[in-house]
Amino acid sequence: MARSAPTVRPGNPRFSSGPCAKRPGWSATALEVGLLGRSHRTAEAKAQLAEVIARSKKLLAMPEDYRLAIVPASDTGAVELALWNLLGARGVDILAWESFGKGWVRDVVGELRLADVRVFEADYGHLPDLSAVDPARDVVFTWNGTTSGVRVPDADWISGDREGLTIADATSAVFAMALPWDKLDVVTWSWQKALGGEAAHGMLAMSPRALERLASYEPPWPLPKIFRIKKGGRADAAVFDGATINTPSMLCVADALDALRWAEEAGGLAGLVARSARNLEIVADWVAASDWADFLAERPDTRSPTSICLKMVDPWFAGLSAAEGGQTLKALVGLLEREAVAFDIGAYRDAPPGLRLWGGPTVEAQDMTALLPWLDWAYEEVKARRPAT
Repeated sequence: MARSAPTVRPGNPRFSSGPCAKRPGWSATALEVGLLGRSHRTAEAKAQLAEVIARSKKLLAMPEDYRLAIVPASDTGAVELALWNLLGARGVDILAWESFGKGWVRDVVGELRLADVRVFEADYGHLPDLSAVDPARDVVFTWNGTTSGVRVPDADWISGDREGLTIADATSAVFAMALPWDKLDVVTWSWQKALGGEAAHGMLAMSPRALERLASYEPPWPLPKIFRIKKGGRADAAVFDGATINTPSMLCVADALDALRWAEEAGGLAGLVARSARNLEIVADWVAASDWADFLAERPDTRSPTSICLKMVDPWFAGLSAAEGGQTLKALVGLLEREAVAFDIGAYRDAPPGLRLWGGPTVEAQDMTALLPWLDWAYEEVKARRPAT
């Protein structure tokens, strides 16, 4: 007999891992849009851009001597800008355990073609050997693997007296996990993740050590205009004070400010981290009782509280062919979308078959709680429609 559908629905079915859910209670009418149609070079527009920088630094408890800039092309642009400006001065170690980390490997090895690169890779669900990183070398890594749900558990593996730079793609970690700034020299993110902002804009944070490298090192390759943040042989101060390399969307800026103000009211960084941790706790309790789903992350201390990735452990599912498994998951995700209880929760295209739930701070705990019985119901529905042969 088929299980009845749950009666309680999530208030917000948006569990996408990017762009992510807007902050609770969001409305376009809350945005201050008086600068739309104005030049981003006006004093008023620059003031708003500078406010995004100042509020972000304060909310994240970023050290005063770190500089923060708004750059083009989302987190991807911010990471690329750092790689093209800073790498090549010394050997590089790259850690990769999911799609985006492997993308940085392709860029450094295939595009920059550095001679001295060591790549440490791991399969989905695992971390590479962090202890193998050489503190005399630069290291590039993702703090949180958005497509695998695997994060680094801490920064103990990063030397406090390192000679190289640490470059962290932290787009799905910032505002949801506490970052040890003293261990990080470059940190990048976008507006479209933990605070539910709009896409296309990236954030680039640089430590004094990274700024010194920027000033003292000239890479041997030409830099596209959107990567140029030096002026007169040093970091362009204007870029870190609200000027931008290309034209930003002032509508997106207004939205980012709205999200930052909400975050401050939601308890600041501690409140945001707690909200995300609570969502992971809810899913963990459900997984512990599930006979068909488990975390993709093998170690509990590496489980992401934002991009919560689940794998299928039901023997029935394991008996399906790859094509049948893909069809089953597509049907499950489609059923949940038709019921309007969960949008965009299929695993990333390069990841193992499964589900991915965004658990960042803009997702309400009661919505995560309401979603999980729907996952059980939908799985039973698609399983009943495709009996084992």
